[in-house]
Amino acid sequence: QADNSWRKERILHVPLCREDCEQWWEDCSDALTCKFNWHRGWDWSSGTNRCPQGAMCQKFRYVFPTPAALCEGVWSQSYRYTPHRRGSGRCIQMWFDPAQGNPNVAVARYYA
Repeated sequence: QADNSWRKERILHVPLCREDCEQWWEDCSDALTCKFNWHRGWDWSSGTNRCPQGAMCQKFRYVFPTPAALCEGVWSQSYRYTPHRRGSGRCIQMWFDPAQGNPNVAVARYYA
């Protein structure tokens, strides 16, 4: 449960597999962003999210200097960077082949 005007429920501290967090950071390191926390602070006056006035766009690698900074900061602690590896049953895989089954079911059971 969340007590926010903008949402009533959210995920918090979901453990991400190390490789997924690191790959996400590598893939986006040259992309641009104007904000560290994407949950709040956007300018919605046009009907779509825009950078707040005066916010400077920078490469991800400067806004998020490490994989952990990206994974934990971009959605205000929704995810947690972990040392756990894919297949450990202790971390959520963001990307997987559904034909091979969902590895995150075992992770949810473990933490439940």
